[in-house]
Amino acid sequence: MPSEKRSLQKSLKTGSLSMGLKGLNTEICILPQKGLGKRSFWERVDLVRNCQQWPASSQKFSPLLGYCRRKEKLLLVYEYMHNGSLDKYLYGNPAITLNWSHRFGVIKGVASGLSYLHEEWDQVIVHRDVKPSNVLLDGQWNGRLGDFGLARLYDHGADPQITHAAGTFGYLAPEHTRLGRATTSTDVFAFGVFLLVVACGRRPIEAQGSDDSILVDWVFSCWNRGNILEATDRKLGTEFIDQEVELVLKLGLWCSHKEPTARPRMRQVVQYLVEGDPTLLPELSSLGASSTGLAFSHSEGFDDFANGRGFAQSLYVPEPMLLSGGR
Repeated sequence: MPSEKRSLQKSLKTGSLSMGLKGLNTEICILPQKGLGKRSFWERVDLVRNCQQWPASSQKFSPLLGYCRRKEKLLLVYEYMHNGSLDKYLYGNPAITLNWSHRFGVIKGVASGLSYLHEEWDQVIVHRDVKPSNVLLDGQWNGRLGDFGLARLYDHGADPQITHAAGTFGYLAPEHTRLGRATTSTDVFAFGVFLLVVACGRRPIEAQGSDDSILVDWVFSCWNRGNILEATDRKLGTEFIDQEVELVLKLGLWCSHKEPTARPRMRQVVQYLVEGDPTLLPELSSLGASSTGLAFSHSEGFDDFANGRGFAQSLYVPEPMLLSGGR
């Protein structure tokens, strides 16, 4: 323990992101909360602690074990997730390629967690930063949604307040960047991009200059050519279930629809994932798709998609806003 204590002291002094320690009964992860005032810190503690108090939430989120305020240091203590964050298993040439069974399980776990936040708690909680680096994997490769640093809550049936856009470039819904209003539907949009990232093993935006640099547009083009499975992560080889991958890719396109009213609710998404049958999904064409892209009920959006931008409108970022890190 002396060496771990010195490592912890060094970690906190330098402000590093996290520190894992083996305790007597459990392993913990200590996360310094940088850039937070005391009020924001206690609001974050209350939000995470309260939404985890119901038994139904026990396997959906990274468990908060405690918190500490010492001088100017604000710390949250979580249960240590042995396999780290999901993003390190998806991009490039990872040391370990997460198989499809584990990926599909993680997807269902995150979907269930978001459904809980949106509809099952006593208030609506909008996460605002759904992405692979905020999904942590325990020792059995179960996915736990974490990092509620940008989360906001409001009463069921109430209109969310207009603040400023916040989230991660590539996961932001178009209406969120325009209006600054975070809703359950903006979380659904981010989850749609998350689905495509997990199934394709690619970031939502690749290096500029490529014809398929926008992941959502590329997956749509594969569907439009009649071979949506072409978008599947090549690192998986042939070790996946076609129906499940097709379901995830089509759900991803549906959830990341430009029009908020066209997107499903997370409760519906969970039901489709449990069924595991892509034929139960509505036809993408009935949601506004055409041979030239996504045709909406009015001209806005269609012209942009036909010109090669499509869903990528979500990448416009006005000021002021809060951007989370990538991944």
